[in-house]
Amino acid sequence: MSYTVKSVNGCTKKIEFNFATLDLSKEIKAAVVKKQTSTNIKGFRKGKAPLAMVEQVYGPQIESDALNTFVQSQLFEAVTKEKFKTVGHPAFENVKYETGKSVSFEAVVEIFPEIKLADYSSYSFKKEKSEVTKDDLDKVTKNYLGSKSEMTEVTDPKVGLAKGHFAVFNFEGVRENGERPENMKGSEYLLEIGSGQFIPGFEDGMIGLKKGEKKNIVLTFPADYHAVELQNGKVTFEVELLEVKEKKFPELNDEMAKEFGYESVSDFTEKNKVSLLAQKERQASEKLHQDILEKIVKENKFDIPATLVQNQVKYLQEDLAKNLKSQGFNEAMVAEYFERWKSDITTKADFQVRSGLILDHLAQQFNIETSDADFNKKIEESAATAGMDVETVKKYYSTNSQIKSNLMYAIREEKTFEEIKKKFKIS
Repeated sequence: MSYTVKSVNGCTKKIEFNFATLDLSKEIKAAVVKKQTSTNIKGFRKGKAPLAMVEQVYGPQIESDALNTFVQSQLFEAVTKEKFKTVGHPAFENVKYETGKSVSFEAVVEIFPEIKLADYSSYSFKKEKSEVTKDDLDKVTKNYLGSKSEMTEVTDPKVGLAKGHFAVFNFEGVRENGERPENMKGSEYLLEIGSGQFIPGFEDGMIGLKKGEKKNIVLTFPADYHAVELQNGKVTFEVELLEVKEKKFPELNDEMAKEFGYESVSDFTEKNKVSLLAQKERQASEKLHQDILEKIVKENKFDIPATLVQNQVKYLQEDLAKNLKSQGFNEAMVAEYFERWKSDITTKADFQVRSGLILDHLAQQFNIETSDADFNKKIEESAATAGMDVETVKKYYSTNSQIKSNLMYAIREEKTFEEIKKKFKIS
């Protein structure tokens, strides 16, 4: 086979082909037969014109098709012989063809990198402790009792606003140039302090205010704020607190617990403890896994296919666009957001590709496999966490091959982490 391979980088190869003599008769014959089946020539039914006539009428196109078939076949043979695991589509360059005599061309292909990880046996990590506090249970209880709560005014004039209180207030924003935009005004607005509904610093600035008091809160809008004209802009909010309110919740009793699907208050408490603990344990594991990946990625530098990064950038943008549009962004605002945060999105995509390749490498190294038993176990865990019927959850994953495939991939990653954590010191 007439080709040479040159390395552009660790995962990009340039294959140079040169055929001093060229016989395309086999490819031309195949192209003529293929063209005959779809061509219409006057005097003949579709697909019934003689091969010689088809070749005469469509000669240049047929020769081009034959050349393309030849080029593709030669590339395929070379890639197979070299045992390249290619990514995406090849890029053809410098194609030189002398009709019926010779051809030379170059094909640039990306391949999955060969990963060799540095020794990680000395790595150590800390895992956050998982525990359920009284405050955690109180929050869950209040969520359940929300529909039975009553909003009441705090009548003591000495009581200042605190997190968990509801403020009824008037406000008006003043920009540095003195403008008072209509979209930064509100009267008798109801806001839960600590809910994070307003820009960072606003709710904290209101803490301690008493009924009837006024205050100017000076803030800087976030750099990624959806209204471009306000990004990094300084604004003074003139605030007047009209009322301080709080939600009064009834005490949970057995009768209410039964309304919520539990047998009693103790059943409510125990089951929610289990659920909260599982949630916190999952969050602690996810944080530990992220710490592990960041360390391994940092300590191991290797080239990765640009195609994989580009595909991941596209996936992140599609997911991010859905979230931004749900917040009121239009297409132009989304495009501007992507442009502004292009570097951050690309960096995130790069990390995700690298960590994915590393996890795949480790899964192969540890001979990690997934089975129906793993799938069923995960379904049972998911159903228990969500408080749903096992068969309902199983049907959801079983009827969509892509969703099930994603779940099996996640299971493989979890099993890989369990193996690699045995190699580290984790406190």
